[in-house]
Amino acid sequence: MTVTFAFHLFLHFLLPLVVALVFFRQQWQKAWLIMVAVMLVDLDHLLADPIFAADRCSIGFHPLHTYTAITGYLLMTLWQPLRLVGIGLLIHMAVDASDCWRMAGFPGI
Repeated sequence: MTVTFAFHLFLHFLLPLVVALVFFRQQWQKAWLIMVAVMLVDLDHLLADPIFAADRCSIGFHPLHTYTAITGYLLMTLWQPLRLVGIGLLIHMAVDASDCWRMAGFPGI
């Protein structure tokens, strides 16, 4: 496992934790678990060949990582019963997008 990949996985757990502690203090554990559980969105990687490619940008490639899907995740945040799921999915997409930006050679990333 490369350092970059390990850091990527770490962010998938750390950012939801920060959001849970800051915005959902009363129920941070439940909020964190829901936001981490949405990592199941990566099951769409199983449809790709190869399943994992270190140099592939997930955003726009995998079905649940498309801009249409991301718009749906944004809309989820507007409805309270799905708010944590939507936030977790948006955090997940932002972490994945950061890898795309890094691969594209954006300065400081």
